[in-house]
Amino acid sequence: MRKADFNYIEHYKNDAEQFDYFETRSGATAHDERRVREYIISEIDVKKGRILDVGAGSAWVAEYFTKLDFDVISMDISLINLEKAKSRVPSVNHSCVSSDAFALPYKDGSFEVVIASEIIEHVYDPEAFVKELSRVLKTGGQLIITTPYKEKLQYSLCIHCNKPTPLHAHIHSFDEKVLTSFFRDIEKQKLEWETFGNKILIFTRTWVILRFFPFMMWKLKDKAANFFYNIPAHIMIKLTR
Repeated sequence: MRKADFNYIEHYKNDAEQFDYFETRSGATAHDERRVREYIISEIDVKKGRILDVGAGSAWVAEYFTKLDFDVISMDISLINLEKAKSRVPSVNHSCVSSDAFALPYKDGSFEVVIASEIIEHVYDPEAFVKELSRVLKTGGQLIITTPYKEKLQYSLCIHCNKPTPLHAHIHSFDEKVLTSFFRDIEKQKLEWETFGNKILIFTRTWVILRFFPFMMWKLKDKAANFFYNIPAHIMIKLTR
């Protein structure tokens, strides 16, 4: 999808007015989002510094990492989301910035950690998105991106324009080959990827039991399920600069 086909800035400003990213989730959705968060947390080796949370959503990054004395910047296009983020996490270590992710207002090498969780599937040019996030990462820093894995994109017919419209504004689907290709020209020490979140465990209501499992125990269960039925819901890619 080209930039000209999708006014993403206006879209996500309007989106924040219509939908509450901070509402309490429940059931399988809440459990799945929890495990995505735990996966990201488990992969961050940096012990201190600045974190840029791209597309801040519910501000969980700020909520968790400011308690560990990180400085966290929640970045979003929507001012409404940022106001809610600051209200939820009023820590002096938490600041909010409204910006376009394709033109970050930071110098090269500004952050020890950059997180973009479940964002890249929404952007019109994912390769340019990756390059811009990598640009503001310090040497030795970590960029972590998560996204749905091999998602089958679905469309509905818009009642206003009578054109096919992607559900949830997901305009791209990724696997490891596509995602890693975005990093081919980016300076790096290491590039790793991992899939997780077995769909059978998600859709058979096993969350009722698995919600009591600590992360590492759940991870082993999830890996076993994907060993026998390899249908993960998410992929995470981790760049060490």
